[in-house]
Amino acid sequence: MIVIGLTGSIGMGKTTTAQMFREAGCPVFDADAAVHELYAKDGEAVPLIRAVFPDAVKDGAVDRKILGGHMRADPLNLQVLESFIHPMVGKKRSAFFNRAQEEGADIVVLDVPLLFETGGHKLVHKVVVVTAPYEVQRERVLARPGMTEEMFETLLARQTPDAEKRQSADFLIFTHKGLDAAREQVQDILKSLRAGEG
Repeated sequence: MIVIGLTGSIGMGKTTTAQMFREAGCPVFDADAAVHELYAKDGEAVPLIRAVFPDAVKDGAVDRKILGGHMRADPLNLQVLESFIHPMVGKKRSAFFNRAQEEGADIVVLDVPLLFETGGHKLVHKVVVVTAPYEVQRERVLARPGMTEEMFETLLARQTPDAEKRQSADFLIFTHKGLDAAREQVQDILKSLRAGEG
């Protein structure tokens, strides 16, 4: 089973590309969705977060805004949070792998926004980076509700620069040429991996 690590900076079109891999028949593990499940009402992470950041739990679910405030207030808080969230996500990822193997999948995709930042690229066979020119990225992100130039710059600063990601990639998917072009690139990657060329 070939494990693809799919990543890309904010606004590059990674979520849409992950959906294209799904449509092509590849099981996709979405790390962000796993965290959302852990934070949801009665989610596995809720009791731990309530113990450490009591005000960040509202109606049995984690309020990401309040939790984010704690993370910004003290970088140590992020380390504390990650120390128990990462193993929980890891458990979900293992279950995903087991399921994919049972179903006979030949290629699976790990959709991880911070693949390089968390060292996840070392755990996959191939890295696919979703990318687009900076102007396109900026335009997409600033079109999001409530997004400001300052927030965009802060988010970018926390991520490995796009140019570095590109250099470390086994494959690139350019998303500024339209959906059909991106879909074609996904198919090409799957073909070359199945042919043992990747």
